[in-house]
Amino acid sequence: MVSPARKVNIVKKRTKPFVRVQSDNFKRVSASWRRPRGIDSRTRRRFKGTRPQPKIGFGSNKKTRFLLPDGFRKYTIHNLGDLESLVMLNRTYAAEIARNIGAKKRIELIERAKQLSVKVINADARIRAVEN
Repeated sequence: MVSPARKVNIVKKRTKPFVRVQSDNFKRVSASWRRPRGIDSRTRRRFKGTRPQPKIGFGSNKKTRFLLPDGFRKYTIHNLGDLESLVMLNRTYAAEIARNIGAKKRIELIERAKQLSVKVINADARIRAVEN
């Protein structure tokens, strides 16, 4: 199997999601983050004891941003041409077969990826083990 060019330690500054203001008070307010915009909002004014808000300082390291835990970056492929473009970058990028690709084309892509020694993340998706 192909190994990444270099394995870098991935450090996440924050893994907990930022929670929307008053999402715990009302069912109609979902927890997904929205910026508080009210003129008197305590959270927007960053008073002590209020929820943390996303800031630029929470960003990931540029070298490890978008890295998968195994050290590769993801690249979605739709056809053989997309796969061929990963030949020189097979130790940096791992191929992910697009979700709208059928089983027949998937098998072709996986076989070609083995020949080119390109790692396929979702290689076992939509493929039966034994056909009768």
